[in-house]
Amino acid sequence: MIAARGADRGTSVVREIESAGGKALFVSADVSRAGQVNALVKQTVEAFGRLDCAFNNAAAVEEPFALTADFTEEQFDRSLALNLKSVWLSMREEIGQMLAQDPPGGAIVNTSSVNGLGGVPRGALYAAAKAGVLALTKSAALEYASNGIRVNALVAGAFQTPMLDDAMTRATGGDPAAKAALAQRYAQMVATGRIGRPEEAAEAAVWLCSEAASYVTGHSMIVDGGLTASAR
Repeated sequence: MIAARGADRGTSVVREIESAGGKALFVSADVSRAGQVNALVKQTVEAFGRLDCAFNNAAAVEEPFALTADFTEEQFDRSLALNLKSVWLSMREEIGQMLAQDPPGGAIVNTSSVNGLGGVPRGALYAAAKAGVLALTKSAALEYASNGIRVNALVAGAFQTPMLDDAMTRATGGDPAAKAALAQRYAQMVATGRIGRPEEAAEAAVWLCSEAASYVTGHSMIVDGGLTASAR
């Protein structure tokens, strides 16, 4: 089951899965809204019979880059709703279903960020939300391990996604040369010398969901090309 606010990319992924011989459905959902998350999980179980794994990957950076004291209350509420409350709402419904199904159990992976490992100048709200995702993940892992539910976090570095592209565009005022220079400077900070491919993050998430990771829970898996290796 693929869920997102926008239908274009979601339905495109469904077509890719179907062309590879799989079965997939798309549901338009804003996972920062409790009712829509509840409906999403119900539709998933109706379609597939149970919920074995969930990848909570929704995130957005809609607020401007600003000093901590310069954000508005509305920007705080919106950022935490999109990047932290959405994960909690999803976990609440997913865990409820995983406890109720027979046999119970499942695996949950929450996307955090290297921004949640420490402070981020002019990005305090996003950093705070992503740090909160790590705390939610570890707390739930401790609470539900005895019920056969594993909960882990994918701590992502920079990946070639529309979200990163938009952030770099806004950070450079849309100037193509400045944007290219920013991307190059960022890549030079990464031990592997490049920004990651989305497939590389996906492989880590799939592994954490799989039985190959059956003894892994409460883990923060950092996938960042070595960006933060010197600081942890």
